[in-house]
Amino acid sequence: MIVINQRRFLPDKIKITSWEIIEPYFEVLLNRKIENKTELEDWLKDRSELEAFISEDLAWRYVKMTCNTEDKSLEESYLFFINEIEPKVAPLADKLNRKLVDSPFIHELDKDTYFVYLRGIKKEIEIFREENVSLFAEIATESQKYGAIVGSMMVEIDGKELTLQQASNFLKDPNRAKREQAFLAINQKRLSHAKSLDELFDKLVKLRHQVAVNAGFENYRDYMFAAMGRFDYTPEDCYAFHNAIQTEVVGLVKSFHEKRESELGYKLRPWDLEVDTQNRHALEPFTSGADLLDKTIKCFRKVDDYFAWCIETMDNMGRLDLESRKGKAPGGYNYPMAETNVPFIFINAASSTRDVETMVHEGGHAVHSFLSKDLALSAFKNCPSEVAELASMSMELLSYEGMDEFYKTSTELARAKEEHLEGIIKILPWIATIDKFQHWIYTNPTHTAEERKAYWVELSKYFGTGMVDWSGYEEIQTYTWQKQLHLYEVPFYYIEYGMAQLGALAVWRNSLKDKTKAIQQYKEALSLGYTKTIGDIYQTAGIKFDFSDAYIKELMQFVKSQLS
Repeated sequence: MIVINQRRFLPDKIKITSWEIIEPYFEVLLNRKIENKTELEDWLKDRSELEAFISEDLAWRYVKMTCNTEDKSLEESYLFFINEIEPKVAPLADKLNRKLVDSPFIHELDKDTYFVYLRGIKKEIEIFREENVSLFAEIATESQKYGAIVGSMMVEIDGKELTLQQASNFLKDPNRAKREQAFLAINQKRLSHAKSLDELFDKLVKLRHQVAVNAGFENYRDYMFAAMGRFDYTPEDCYAFHNAIQTEVVGLVKSFHEKRESELGYKLRPWDLEVDTQNRHALEPFTSGADLLDKTIKCFRKVDDYFAWCIETMDNMGRLDLESRKGKAPGGYNYPMAETNVPFIFINAASSTRDVETMVHEGGHAVHSFLSKDLALSAFKNCPSEVAELASMSMELLSYEGMDEFYKTSTELARAKEEHLEGIIKILPWIATIDKFQHWIYTNPTHTAEERKAYWVELSKYFGTGMVDWSGYEEIQTYTWQKQLHLYEVPFYYIEYGMAQLGALAVWRNSLKDKTKAIQQYKEALSLGYTKTIGDIYQTAGIKFDFSDAYIKELMQFVKSQLS
C-alpha cells in the first residue's frame, strides 16, 4: 500500500468551498521572512504542499465531471473552481514566483536540482499578465464544452444506441456495407454538430490570440512555446519534423495502403482502413472493464513486477473508470494526483485492440507518476509532454512481452502487434498534420472557417497517400480535424506524441537487445521527473532526443524489420 505523505503546512482537514479557505495560506507564504538557504527550501516545500493540494482538488472536479457529463452539479463544481479559484490563484502565484527569484539565497540552491525549475519560474514571470487571468478562466469554461458536445453524441446501429467509440468498432467489420453504414452514422452525427463546433473553435482562437497579444507576443503559437517551456526546440524545428515525416514516413504508409488495396481487391474508401484484409472479425481482447483491468495487471507483471503493482494500487484506491457509456466524456487520460501521488485512469473501453493500447499507454503515465512521487517538490513532477509521452508510448511497446494475456494464440498476438506497429507509423503523418494545422491557425488568427477547411484539405493531401477515395464525402473530410480533442482543450499539445514515439521505438529497440538494462534505464529516466532537461532525460533512458531525417529513417527501417 502506498504511504500518503503527512502535511506539514496545511491542516489535515481542509476543503475548498470558497476562496477565503485557502487565501490565508498564500498570505503566510508571501509574508514569511526567509533569512537563509534552509528557510528558503522549507518555504519551497510549504508552497509545494499548497500547490499540490489545490491541484488535486481541481483534478477530482475534472475527473468527476468527465465521468458523468450529464450531472450538471459536477460541471458546476468544476466551473466554480475555474471561475472562482484559479483566477485568484494566478496573481498570487506570480507574486510567489517573484519572491523566490528576488531572494538573495536563490543562488545557494543546488544548481543540478533546481536549474530546470528556476528556468521555468523565470519564464512564467516573463509572460504573466494580470489581464489574462480572466481570459484563462473563460477559455477553460469554453473548452470544456467540447467534451460535453461530443460526449452527448449517440448513434443507432442494428437497433442499438451506441457511443461513437462503440460504433467505431463496426469499422472493423468484414461486411463492407456494415462498415459504410457505421462510417456514415458516426460522421453524419459529427456533421450535425460541425457548425456549433466551428463556432466554439472560432471563439477559442480569438480568446487565445488575445492572451498572446496581452503578453507581448505576435501570435498564440509563439506565446505557447514560451508558456509550455519549450526551451529545447523551436517552431523551425517543428517544421523540419513535419518535412521529415512527409519525406521518410508517408511513403511507408502508402506501401501499407497499396498492400491493403491489393489484398481487399478494390479501391480504398474511408471505411476500408481498419478492417482486416483477410476478412477476419476484429480481435476482441477483453470482455469488460474488469476483464481489461485484470489482464493489464497480468500483462504488466510479465514485463516488470513494479508496473503491475502500480495498477493494482490504483484499483485498490478506486482510481480507474474504464467502461464506455452514455454521458461519459470522450477520450482517455491519466490524471496525476499531485498530493496523494496515485493518479486516475479514465478510458472509454469498448473491447477493441485500440482500447488495450490505450490502457497500457495510460498505464505508462501512471507508472511515471509512481516513479516520480518521492521528488521533493510538486513542480519537479510536472514533466513536459515530450517526457510524459515517452513514458506512455514506451510502455505500449514494452508491454508486448505480456500481450499473450489478451491474445491467446500466436496468430492473434502477431496480428495485434502488426496492427499496432503499423498504427505507430500511420499516426506520425496525422501528428504532423495536426501540428502544422495549429501553427497555421494561430499565426493566421483572423482566418475564416472556410479558409480553415481549405487549409485542412491541403494538409490532408500533403501528408496523405492519395489512395483513399473520399468522393461523395468531401464535406466529411473537411471536418475530420474536429475529432481531435487536443485542438479544443490543450492547444499545441500534440507534436510531443511524435517526438516521444521516436523515443519509445528506441527504448523498445534497446529492450530487444537487453531487456533488464532497458527497463532499468526507463525507470531511472522517469524517476527524474522534470529535474533535468529533455535531452538529459532521454539520455538517461539510453536514447536520443532527435527528430532529424536521418534518425527518423533509421527508426522506420527498424520498424520495417520488426514487421517483416
